[in-house]
Amino acid sequence: MKIFITGSNGLLGQKLLNKLQYSRLFHLIASSKGKSRVKNKCNYKYYELDITDKLAVSKLIRDVSPDVVINTAAMTNVDLCEELREKCYDLNVKAVEYLADECFKINAHLIHISTDFIFDGKSGPYKEDDQPNPLSYYGLSKLKSEKIITSHKVKYTILRTIVLFGVAENITKNNIVLWAKSALKNKEKINIIDDQFRAPTLAEDLADACILAAMKKIEGVYHVSGKDIMSIYEMVTRIAMHFNYSCDNLNRIKTNTLNQKAIRPKKTGFILEKAKHDLGYNPHSFEEALDIIDKQLIN
Repeated sequence: MKIFITGSNGLLGQKLLNKLQYSRLFHLIASSKGKSRVKNKCNYKYYELDITDKLAVSKLIRDVSPDVVINTAAMTNVDLCEELREKCYDLNVKAVEYLADECFKINAHLIHISTDFIFDGKSGPYKEDDQPNPLSYYGLSKLKSEKIITSHKVKYTILRTIVLFGVAENITKNNIVLWAKSALKNKEKINIIDDQFRAPTLAEDLADACILAAMKKIEGVYHVSGKDIMSIYEMVTRIAMHFNYSCDNLNRIKTNTLNQKAIRPKKTGFILEKAKHDLGYNPHSFEEALDIIDKQLIN
């Protein structure tokens, strides 16, 4: 199977490279904007690609002719999406339309990553067919990308996820686990909100879901996240407990005390039964995930 990955410099993209590049089941092609940030480039070809460039997307997909395209590229900074709406729309919506068009032309299966932020957080945890109501432009852009795909004739799998975290090489975006671990280790005073609830997702688990979707060619929308729903404050305290750091410098705060550009849903979380049944998805617990992070940081 020939798999083409967009956004391979990012956290999820790198996990997919790690899992796929040594398998004889797959022929791998990777792309991202700019040079590759990954040191070990065994058994796959890398191409620089700006997926907001329609002609470049068309040419590269036509040239490499993949069986499956896994789109991990996106603008995910929620507040920045609120501020730079045109850039967000180009990357999160228009680029997805280009990918869907090209996948349809060559009969390729498109796997696309979406988010819990398409929901308003009033009735989480959510099933796949619950009614979306995004509160932010980021959430709206991801919902629009979903609608482009579901109304298209392309074969697709949409995987919605929540608060992705993990260890990767030279990534420009921090994630909550690595940020909190560093702040706790350095005994920094940090404000942590206690009235937003999420199910944080280990990047390896989401990568596994992408691979399962590619191999099974199952179509539809699937909720793929960690199994544990908790407040952001609880998340940080569990990180502290796992790594034996003090919580003395944590300050509990409410969302309404922050002056954030984008509104966040209060409680999301996913019901995972469909992904477990159809895909064989089996995520790690949060503590198991922290064990994996710990070993990767040591290595």
